[in-house]
Amino acid sequence: MLRLRSAVFRAVAPPSRVLACRFSAAPIPAPNTQPEVHYNKLFINNQWQDAESGKTFPTINPATGEVICQVAEADENDVNKAVKAASDAFRLGSPWRRMDASHRGLLLNRLADAIERDAAYLAELETLDNGKPYAVAYSVDLPNVVKCLRYYAGWADKWEGKTIPIDGDYFCYTRHEPVGVCGQIIPVGHLIQQASGSSNLKRVTLELGGKSPNIVLSDANMEDAVEQSHFALFFNQGQCCCAGSRTYVQADIYDEFVERSVERAKRRVVGDPFDMKTEQGPQVDQEQFNKILGYISSGKREGAKLMCGGGVAADRGYFIQPTVFGDVQDNMTIAREEIFGPVMQIFKFKTLEEVLTRANDSKYGLAAAVFTKDIDKANYVSSGLRAGTVWINCYDVFGAQAPFGGYKASGVGRELGQYGLENYTEVKTFSFVLLPQSLKMTVEEISI
Repeated sequence: MLRLRSAVFRAVAPPSRVLACRFSAAPIPAPNTQPEVHYNKLFINNQWQDAESGKTFPTINPATGEVICQVAEADENDVNKAVKAASDAFRLGSPWRRMDASHRGLLLNRLADAIERDAAYLAELETLDNGKPYAVAYSVDLPNVVKCLRYYAGWADKWEGKTIPIDGDYFCYTRHEPVGVCGQIIPVGHLIQQASGSSNLKRVTLELGGKSPNIVLSDANMEDAVEQSHFALFFNQGQCCCAGSRTYVQADIYDEFVERSVERAKRRVVGDPFDMKTEQGPQVDQEQFNKILGYISSGKREGAKLMCGGGVAADRGYFIQPTVFGDVQDNMTIAREEIFGPVMQIFKFKTLEEVLTRANDSKYGLAAAVFTKDIDKANYVSSGLRAGTVWINCYDVFGAQAPFGGYKASGVGRELGQYGLENYTEVKTFSFVLLPQSLKMTVEEISI
């Protein structure tokens, strides 16, 4: 048993090394810090076009506050045009509808090929637009996009139905068919849910927010737990829906963990997202920047102990210092609400039963984690957590093959993996008589 525990729960490499081995070992190409923006219009019916109203809006470089370009601003008329184009493509007998499933998979793979070809340029645009460090965009985000497309390309001709042995002389089978035209809107999930529920019961899948508990037990490997917990919270400037934003640490290691976490936060490199050494770029926009600073003020006002950071990190742009709060209590605003920024909150607990009760006392249930060398404790805690994903001795481990989604107010449905396909298909049942009526009677007579 001791050998098994050692093998299964061996120390996990710090995130920097995890990322290095999880993706391509090829060197990251030097970025163009001023990539040309080729497309800023609406893409409807396979064409780039201006908004019907002619309206545009500025997209801002969060590292400088300067305007990158003007982007076409869609309204109801543009959405209706897009829906009509999609509906025409979905029409019975249309070329898209009649396309072989295997060819659909081929097209997805061609898209993946194009993304691989232009990965550096796409990473440059991502960094320019939202402040994500270029090295992360290139080595993490883009490879994940490619893997996801290739994964579903493989599913294109394999989403099979079933034959079902129902009672009687009938043949019954199912077929999975697409639900039809779908709209994908990334933010404002709650508003979508409300609008859909109040109209005509449209199907909705939602991946919403989180306030994910990250539980560190006293027997955890301290070095790895600190590094992984740092990564769990600060990755992507803290702008992750599944960020480990409630770090629960067992009492007998609490002081050492806090001290090490503060030291690590102070070493975090904040700056130009195009610099390869940068770990943390700016927040995505002015609104989020102000919101995070407001939460930091709330934490100080309500009695949490500010251990480091807490202020603005640059003269321009939306940079915030890596911030750590200790002595956080469950009733504080920073403990209840999603900050979505580089603000780590550390809580103290004594028993497993206590931490499970506190961890589950949230309207959210997107993700969670537990750090321990004891497989029995890991099983006990992970089974008791009300969350859609639980990581054990690691954090932010994703795969296109594995479903992702939340309990409670963290969402409806699942993305990725086979489960993700279920959101976009209807199951149709076919039943028909297996034997002619006359033959059926003959069989019945013989059986008597």
